[in-house]
Amino acid sequence: MKTIAIALAASLLTACSSGPRVPDWQINAASATERASSAYLEGKTAIAEREFALARNQVGSTAQPEYAIRVELLRCAVQVAALEFEDCAGFTALAPDASAADQAYARYLAGKATAADAAQLPEAQRAVAAAGSDTAAAAAAAAISDPLSRLVAAGALLRANRATPEVVAMAINTASSQGWRRGVLAWLNVQLKRAEQAGDEAEAARLRRRIKLASTP
Repeated sequence: MKTIAIALAASLLTACSSGPRVPDWQINAASATERASSAYLEGKTAIAEREFALARNQVGSTAQPEYAIRVELLRCAVQVAALEFEDCAGFTALAPDASAADQAYARYLAGKATAADAAQLPEAQRAVAAAGSDTAAAAAAAAISDPLSRLVAAGALLRANRATPEVVAMAINTASSQGWRRGVLAWLNVQLKRAEQAGDEAEAARLRRRIKLASTP
């Protein structure tokens, strides 16, 4: 995942330099994963699947499992951000060739990270996984600057039953600010369920109005 992002940045630099040209597969894969991530969180599933398939096709041309693994982990991370807690089947099929860091990230996304996994995670997620309390984890997630990484952290915390009310509110605001309809609806429904369980009907009614607004084409 990190490798693909770096490749995209490199492609922009080499466009106006005399350095080595970045291979087309890197540029295409990076662009496809970016489009796929946004489309999925916006609720455009068909587009997201098409773009993820394109990314897999591009990295597949290298016959390097590490690149395919990172595409699949990105796909799983985006699903976790939208609270789609399914098995990461694409990664599982490639797991025999996964590095220790990739395996640690897969466990993190599944809500099963160990204390030893924290140091091997993508930099944005390390403080969240290493936090000694749910409050500290919430603060670490809120401090992440990248919206997608922040939403992934929130999803991983919810999956691990560590999401505080602050995490849920932060996730809603993050998805809302990006116009990620699927993400907004998923997190609003979490907040609605908690309001209903707490017997706060006024808050529940407010959240239902927001959900209706987001659900209306």
